[in-house]
Amino acid sequence: MGIFSFFLLGGCISVLAGFFGVGGGFILTPMLMLMGFSPLEAIATSLLFTIGTSLSSIIAHIRMKSILWKEGMIIGISGMAATQIAKPFVFFLEMKGWDELAIPIFYIFLLAYFALKMLKQGKRNQAKGKLPPASPSIVKMIFIGLFAGFISTTLGVGGGFIIVPLAITFLGIAPKEAVSSSMFAVLLIVMWGFLSYAFTISIDYRIGFILVAGGLIGSQIGVRLIKYYENREISLLLGVLYLATLVSVVMKLVDLSYIGLILLAVFAGIFFIRSIIKVRVKKRLWAANK
Repeated sequence: MGIFSFFLLGGCISVLAGFFGVGGGFILTPMLMLMGFSPLEAIATSLLFTIGTSLSSIIAHIRMKSILWKEGMIIGISGMAATQIAKPFVFFLEMKGWDELAIPIFYIFLLAYFALKMLKQGKRNQAKGKLPPASPSIVKMIFIGLFAGFISTTLGVGGGFIIVPLAITFLGIAPKEAVSSSMFAVLLIVMWGFLSYAFTISIDYRIGFILVAGGLIGSQIGVRLIKYYENREISLLLGVLYLATLVSVVMKLVDLSYIGLILLAVFAGIFFIRSIIKVRVKKRLWAANK
């Protein structure tokens, strides 16, 4: 892929990352592996990318005043501690030659679980009309942070794809606030996780910074799209995204990588078209009500 292709890839992924509060690593890591990157190269590059998208998204969320700072801080600090436990585990997998199989399989199980969780949550919210008021437990937040931090360093993701569904389902936080707070926690986790790799493995910083450049633009767009969607829609769309990513990883394991790439591209295309239509319709309604 050329420079513009990586720039465009970073931009498209970061729109989804900014919208869903997931950092983008859980999409980028399997895509880089589909393109031929080794698991460790994909992990380190994704963590670098997620630092950029998280910073950009947080700036937009601060303007929207939607970040729950206490929750984000507790989850983030817990996650930072867990990243140091995960690093030796990843190098152990590589030393044994198990990383090419173990990491994708781990992805598949997590994506399947959270896809079902978010699809059920979206339908439940639709039936009830709204979420119950949030009263987050500190103990639950610490456990979510520890789990997200371990997964972040093991799979090269920000941890947001774990934090967001768990914050919604176990902490009772509304999806829009879960997305915003997740980005703050993700930034703390990925910065610490990236440093644990930066001095031990070779990273193609040129590709990494090109991805980040695209991501800085896309994440701002993604965050702004949140106000045009209902909470239940965000939950349902996140579940569908998890399913699409899951299938793409399975396709990689059976040597049908191109099908996985096509599937993710189709999801992104449908999401972008739907968002354009939704923005136009909402703006017309808001203008008519003035």
